[in-house]
Amino acid sequence: MIDISQKLAEAGINPKHLGDGNQKLKCPQCQPPHNPRDNPLSVTIEGNTVVWKCHHCEWTGGSGDGSNTFRRNEWVRPKVPENPIQDNFVADYFQKRGISKKVIDAFKIYNENNWIAFPYFDKDGTIANVKYRTTNKEFRQAAKAKKILYNYENIHDQEEVIFVEGEMDCLSLAQVGFKNVTTLSDGASSTVSTDPNDSRFKGLGNSPIVADKVILFCDDDEAGRALKESLLYRVGKDKAWYVNLSKYGDCKDANDVLCKHGEQALKDLVDGAIPYPVEGLYKASDYSNEIMDLYEGRYVKPIEIGMEGLDEIYKIQKGTFHCITGIPNHGKSLMLSSILIKLAEKHGWRFCVFSPEHSTAMHIRRLLQLYIGKGFDETLNERMTPEDVIRGMKFIDEHFYFIETRDAIPSVDLIMKTAKNFVYKYGAAAQGVGLVIDPYNEVDANRKQGKREDEHIRDFISECKKFCRMHNAVVWCVAHPTKLPRETNGGYSPPDSYSISGSSHWSNMADCILTVHRDFDAGSTSILTRKIREQDLYGKIGEAKFQYDFRTYNFRKYEDIYDSYDDWSK
Repeated sequence: MIDISQKLAEAGINPKHLGDGNQKLKCPQCQPPHNPRDNPLSVTIEGNTVVWKCHHCEWTGGSGDGSNTFRRNEWVRPKVPENPIQDNFVADYFQKRGISKKVIDAFKIYNENNWIAFPYFDKDGTIANVKYRTTNKEFRQAAKAKKILYNYENIHDQEEVIFVEGEMDCLSLAQVGFKNVTTLSDGASSTVSTDPNDSRFKGLGNSPIVADKVILFCDDDEAGRALKESLLYRVGKDKAWYVNLSKYGDCKDANDVLCKHGEQALKDLVDGAIPYPVEGLYKASDYSNEIMDLYEGRYVKPIEIGMEGLDEIYKIQKGTFHCITGIPNHGKSLMLSSILIKLAEKHGWRFCVFSPEHSTAMHIRRLLQLYIGKGFDETLNERMTPEDVIRGMKFIDEHFYFIETRDAIPSVDLIMKTAKNFVYKYGAAAQGVGLVIDPYNEVDANRKQGKREDEHIRDFISECKKFCRMHNAVVWCVAHPTKLPRETNGGYSPPDSYSISGSSHWSNMADCILTVHRDFDAGSTSILTRKIREQDLYGKIGEAKFQYDFRTYNFRKYEDIYDSYDDWSK
């Protein structure tokens, strides 16, 4: 059986959903440089088959399951009473909410054993689903019914569609003259969803819309804001407009406005819908909601790693690019691996790792020691048992995925494509995702179109930061410093951000720069934060000093205690 999501990911196609139907998307073959606002790629999914064609560059492709027939979903059409009851129970309930009998009749709402029934009609007028609710907000739906959008028979071919959060809001907008209004059958969740297989959004897949303008009128609460972001991800900013409810602070949704301020107020709100900003051009007022979210503390906050001393100067903020530097053999990779293990343990993060300097097996060995806290090999210290190895392997298998190319030095494009597939396939179940490139000089250094080294590094960092923004991920890149001058005592000072080999772009473009520096005489390893772009948010300039404990194979806060040890830094 073909995995459609994997096939699309391999082709670089990012679908809005995986349900049957056609979608217009960006083409990975010609965008950019082709106009990034266009959606020239037509993708059609039916059952277990997908085909696509770009109407700009003529790129085509697809995949089937080896047969000439589509595998259809087996939906059960709900049974509706021959003479649905439209009594005073229903009329009185909606009258209290400002909705007339004319609207109730138009949407064919009826009473079924004191459950208010909302029929969902497909574009051909046949019934596909029925959603029921009681007056005290208990909900259920017809068993095994086809999930489609509400009022689909009236919006499937409209150029403009209004998206709200529930049937009550649909009826409220219909009351003031808007027939092009719809909602999902499963309501809203408090979390943003970018998972193409999320069952809450099956209605979008089973009943696609063709509108060029989609107005998002979601509730003004946590769930409503999450729904708006989830819909925005699927609709695209180029088509999306939004309703600003801030004018009515006592209202959280369309029905509230109708009941408290009247029909004209609700109509004016929709007529005054605001377009999402034109790509690349913004006004301060475009950020009003985001500014208030920041002011009220409603934003993705940085997380602590869980290493005493380090948490005070360095936290992890999603969507940021981090560069780690330091003199060779000073423990950069070991320190980074320790940070990743902590994030996986404490926060459930998952990582895609490109680290070819050592074999993947040796890398896993290091991770096992950090996670289990015992030695992998026979030493004077306690060795992990076979049961420890099995337990550790299960943890690492869940949280770490390794990029390995055996025939060629990988390019940044290959690394990003593989990491993108990792996010789509495994990232949805994680609390956060990260990409590790350790080190940069193992990435293909061939420069396109005669670029200088600094231009090549600039474009590499830009690709990494683009990945961070698109997937709300963190990228850690280990980059070696230039050759440093010796001090009079024969040692080296910790390299600063402008000592990283190749270009000052490392210092200028990175969100965080860390230097890992080892003092062999004192038996200590320090992390120095050389750059924190938002110092009041996810760190500050400073130093955290650690000692590597060979009894537990972990870093602990430095206490001026020195134990002799062999070379562990590779």
